[in-house]
Amino acid sequence: MKQFRTIFAFEFNKYLKNKVFVGVTLFLVIAIALVMFIPRFANLSGSDGDPSAVAAEGVMLIRSDSEEFTKVVESVFPSYFPRYAVSVADGDLDWMREQVESQKALCAFDIDSKNLKFTYYVRDMSMYDDNQSVAAEALTKTLMADQLIKQGVDREEVVGVLSREFTGTAEVLGTSQFENFFYTYIMMFALYMVILLYGQLVATNVASEKASRAMELLVTTAKPTSMMFGKVLSSCLAGLTQLVLVFGSAIVFYKINESYWGDNMIISSIFNMSPALFGYMLLFFVLGFLIYAFLYGAIGSTASKLEDINTSVMPLTFVIIIAFMVVMFSISSGNMDNPALIVCSFIPFTSPMAMFTRIAMSQVPVHEIIISVALLAASVVGVGWISAKIYRVGVLLYGTPPKLSAIIKAVRNA
Repeated sequence: MKQFRTIFAFEFNKYLKNKVFVGVTLFLVIAIALVMFIPRFANLSGSDGDPSAVAAEGVMLIRSDSEEFTKVVESVFPSYFPRYAVSVADGDLDWMREQVESQKALCAFDIDSKNLKFTYYVRDMSMYDDNQSVAAEALTKTLMADQLIKQGVDREEVVGVLSREFTGTAEVLGTSQFENFFYTYIMMFALYMVILLYGQLVATNVASEKASRAMELLVTTAKPTSMMFGKVLSSCLAGLTQLVLVFGSAIVFYKINESYWGDNMIISSIFNMSPALFGYMLLFFVLGFLIYAFLYGAIGSTASKLEDINTSVMPLTFVIIIAFMVVMFSISSGNMDNPALIVCSFIPFTSPMAMFTRIAMSQVPVHEIIISVALLAASVVGVGWISAKIYRVGVLLYGTPPKLSAIIKAVRNA
């Protein structure tokens, strides 16, 4: 245990003193801070200093070929465009266009009620601008109102009826895939990147020690299990530390600017993860990282040169990519109970991604979760023990990268 603590502390301090590690962490924290503070500085909530205010975005001008139709439009449009000050144009079409070009009005509609057409004028159209489709729906209702008014129905009564809308609520009896999609995607992406980044670092560090002959001295003074577990667990803690700092700062910055984000469903859903789901994410993240980190360490010990690392870890990288693709295809299809994802949720090398996805986006029986976690945890211990064996015999394997049969034979004889 003393050897393990010494190796663990030494390897962890190497990460903390690594300029690249520190620099990347600081860069991510600063980048997240800038993103989280955007609504406060850019006033994206549409208010002037008061994030709870619902002020109009600006003036919306309207004109049509009929004075009566224009009056009906003026009555109907405010319910469809509550963030605009709807106003009838005082001049002709050229005057209205000039108002939009000079930004005295944000947008304008020129309506041809006889031919059921309209032209939408806006200076700079945002990619999120849906005014044209909303106006088409509003004008359809306006046309109905206009016909009823012409038949003698009171205008206020017609407008009052057409302005009524149904409001609905959804009661999710199982799991909302939309709400949990963002958790799942973040977990998949984070695990994918951390495995590739820190797994490669573990393999590179082991290969560097072997190339410098330092490993030969280390294995004579420390147990292989202590060395392997010390290196892998220190890299795991370093990765978790980085993620905690990054995501922790994101949570803090979001809480500071929460009112400025308003009703942004995507942002609010990301930062409102349930404690149970967070616990599953942490569990599968740690176990998934450990099983791959042990494998990367074992592969690194069999490489004689640093140049061999990329070739040696390629099969392992393909396994990670396959797991990632199965999850992504399942999410895009909306079917979390397809055979491929179910099978992958019980294979230790793919279950960290697959089972977490099923838990987050569907209903998974408790016994299946227990089986998956038990298999994964047992595999982590088993792979760690085998990796320590490979690590010990890897010291003697120089020259060309050894074949798998030679490694198995050496481990059996160790």
